[in-house]
This record gives sequence, structure tokens and C-alpha cells, in this order.
Amino acid sequence: MRILRSVAALGAALALTGGSVLAQGTAPAPADVERYRADADRLIEAALRDSAAYRRLAEMVDRFGNRLSGSASLERTIDWVIAEMKRDSLENVRGEPVMVPHWVRGRESAVLVKPRARRLHMIGLGGSVGTPAAGITAEVIVVGSFEELQRRAAEAKGKIVLFDVPFTSYRETVRYRGAGVVEAARAGAVASLIRSVSSFSMQNPHTGSLRYDSMNVVRRIPGAAVSVEDAMTLRRMAERGEHPTVTLTMGARTLPDAPSRNVVAEIVGRERPDEVVVLGGHIDSWDVGTGAMDDAGGVVAAWEAVRLMKMLGLRPRRTVRVVAWTNEENGLRGGRGYRDAHAAQVDKHVLAIESDEGAFKPTGFGFTGSDDAFAVVSSVARLLERIGAGTVTRGGGGADIGPLQERGVPVMGLAVEGSKYFWYHHSEADTIDKLDPREVALCVATMAVMAYVVADLPDPLPRGAAN
Repeated sequence: MRILRSVAALGAALALTGGSVLAQGTAPAPADVERYRADADRLIEAALRDSAAYRRLAEMVDRFGNRLSGSASLERTIDWVIAEMKRDSLENVRGEPVMVPHWVRGRESAVLVKPRARRLHMIGLGGSVGTPAAGITAEVIVVGSFEELQRRAAEAKGKIVLFDVPFTSYRETVRYRGAGVVEAARAGAVASLIRSVSSFSMQNPHTGSLRYDSMNVVRRIPGAAVSVEDAMTLRRMAERGEHPTVTLTMGARTLPDAPSRNVVAEIVGRERPDEVVVLGGHIDSWDVGTGAMDDAGGVVAAWEAVRLMKMLGLRPRRTVRVVAWTNEENGLRGGRGYRDAHAAQVDKHVLAIESDEGAFKPTGFGFTGSDDAFAVVSSVARLLERIGAGTVTRGGGGADIGPLQERGVPVMGLAVEGSKYFWYHHSEADTIDKLDPREVALCVATMAVMAYVVADLPDPLPRGAAN
């Protein structure tokens, strides 16, 4: 621990860390981290020895399929994970209750009726309201931005607005999925369509959540995505003056919240069991594909990382806790529920790690925390250079650990070579064949080494203002 030279310095430290002196760790010298080399190599070699993680992941998604919040398949998956974690002899295995949204897709379709009859490749957006039973038939107005819709608002009344926005980055393009229904309704449209938020397409539209006006000032209209190819077709028709007309039918509805659980398992620390390094991914998925990449792979990689520590007899100073968070996709109830359930112990969380960018070849981590903590994890990451995962960059975390980050916990997200992630994201194409067994094993090794070493360092990661 750092020696604070005055009461004033102590007060300043407490103010920065929300009242916890846990934050005042010291960065280890290179030699301090180097003494973990043998244990790190053991973890890496154990992870790469076989395809155990990939086989477990395949069994999970093949047996239970997709896992939307509120679904029976999600709860059956959670039951299985809890049973398997107990079989692995992990400690304090449990499900922590969380109430989650329960949105049901129902039957849906989009059919082009003019200038020719053709079924479109569409998928309803999560949280959407449904259409009347007979559907909505209207001309489609195609726009390329919210600004263009504002300029052409007079044309949109009584029509279906299609936001045909090419993918640039997820952060930029997903705005149309989230807010398209509100902007279209504000202009008087009867429904909203978006060009699928995907960087590549083979007629596989991608779903994801939309957001209505929370004040209910703007009328709620149905929202859906069409494939990249179909969006481009509708644009060409509109530009030729062919007035494309579509019948949109959606049976979507929102039911009362349903019970679910975060899955938690641990290796209890040998010296400081109340201090915690937490790692995990989210157990739920959208109701298409099997959610193998997003995010069963992240769950299994974190789970396997902790199982290997147990198998190798590596019990760190602090507790290592794996969490499979529920309801990341359409509510974030799992992440907030975990924070609330552990509110009294949040200041004892040393680090939170999340994997939610696909279990592809890892390159290292993105980190959010103090300069001193960044120096520590960068030093630890040198143990991963042999597998090409030794890079730590500024800025990282994840949706499920965001509530912990808000409380001052240092966070990091597993960084991977994700050039194809948005080919499959939230679509029927998110299946196990998109992942490689060795790359999944490399993710296991990367998370295992970082979590174990940080959990075993003499001092906790220093807290302070994040940079």
C-alpha cells in the first residue's frame, strides 16, 4: 500500500475512490510480474492442450439454441450451466435472481407488393410493438439520414420510412436502429424500417433493440430491419419513381417481466477472500441463430478460465468470480442486478473483465482505470506476449460491467480480431461454426492469465480518476 503523507492526502484518496482505501495499490515492478511466468505458462498450456472450451460451447448452443430474456431456453441453459459448474467443483455456485423484460417476436413478414410481388428478408427489432392483424400496407420513403428525413418530413406522413444507411461503425450506424422509430413517427410515418446494421450481408438481417419515447409523447410505431440487399433494392426502386409499397406484418408483444438469474461461481481467495476479480460474459442472446458468438463464447471462455485455475490448483490471494450475466441484449438487468446484489462489496472489487466481442483471436485488452492501474495491467499483459495477446489499450470494458465502472471499479474488455463480428451479430448466422477451437482456447488463456495474476498480486489495482 502507498504511504499517505498526511490526513489531507488520505481524504483526497478517499474522495477519488468512493471511500475505499482498497484503491491505493502500487504498480508491481517487472520482476514482480515475472515471478508469475511459470503459472501463466501453465494456464496457457492447459488452455491450448485441447478443445475443451469449444466442445462445451458447442454442447451448450446445440442443446439449448438461442436464449432471449424471458424464454424457457434461457432458463434451461442457466440450469445446465449451474449443474456443470458444480460438476467442475467450482465454489459458491449459484443463481442470483433478476427480473428481466419478456418481449415475444411472434409471426412477422414484409412483402413487397409494388412494383412487383416479393417477400423481403426482414426481422423485427427487439421491443417493437406489433402491427394490426392484417398488417400495414404503405408506400416506402427511403432516406439516408435523420437530417434527410427532417427535410422530407412532409413526404413521410402515412408512409413507411426506410433508413438506408450503410454501415460505417457500429457506434455510428446503430443510432438508426435505436431511434429510427421515434424519428419516423415524429414525421407522421406508420412504420419504420432500417437497413440491417451489418458490415456484410448474405440476405441475413440483424435484429437488436429499439427505443421508444419514454415520455410517450411520440406515438409508438412498429420497427424492423431488412437485409442490406433488400434495402438497396427499395432505394433503387424509389429513385426510379416506382413508388415501392410494402405490407409489414408483426405479431410482436411485450409480456410482464419474467424471473431469471445471473450465474455466479468462484474460487475463494486464500488470503483476502472479500476482495474480488470478476470476469464473464452474458448468457442471454437474441432469438435468432444460437448466440454462439454473442455471447455464449464469452461466457464459456471466462468459465473455462476459472475452471483451469481450479484444475491446476491455483488459488490466488483474492477471490476470482465468474459471472454469466442475464439480459444484456434488451435490458441490462443482469449487470445492474449484480451491482445491486453486491452493493456492499463493490468497493472490494479489484477488477472487472468482460468478453462480449466474439471469441475470436485475442490481441489483449482495452482498459479503463487510473494511470497506475494501467501500468499494472500492462505489466501483467507481458505474460501473454507469447500468444500475441499482450497489448493493453486505453478505453475498454463492457455493458454488463458498466454499472461497476460507474462505481469506480477498474474495468477491461477482451480485445479480439473482430473484423467479421458484424457479419453475424444479432442474426441467424451467429452459430458455432463461425468460431475456431484454437481461437476460443486463446481467449480462455488470455482471460485466465490476467484474472489470476491480478487476483494474486500483493496489492490491489490502484483506483483513481480514469484516463
